[in-house]
Amino acid sequence: MPAKTDIKNPIMSTATLSSLLEYLYGTLSPSNMRWVGEHLIEYAQKEEQGEVLTPYTREELLERAEEGRRQIAMGNYCTSEELFDALFEEFDIAPEEVKAWDKELEKSGLQV
Repeated sequence: MPAKTDIKNPIMSTATLSSLLEYLYGTLSPSNMRWVGEHLIEYAQKEEQGEVLTPYTREELLERAEEGRRQIAMGNYCTSEELFDALFEEFDIAPEEVKAWDKELEKSGLQV
């Protein structure tokens, strides 16, 4: 089986990067170029600081699910009611506020 290539950090030639830039120059408006540039800079800064989130691998997801099953089997869980009560307390939200939000949401016709 061939080695998995790291798509995130390929060695790109100057010619490849130049072609990419030429394509973007020819397809994006100046405001879109600025938008892309700002987001690329922001992303690069976050990546350099280790702040970019990466998705879980399949194996990591399976392990997390298995850990959840182990915790439930040991009795380490709470009901959704207990969870919401804890959140309301932590964030100092009265249950009446949530009911008012639900009514507003219902009036608006939006569904969550």
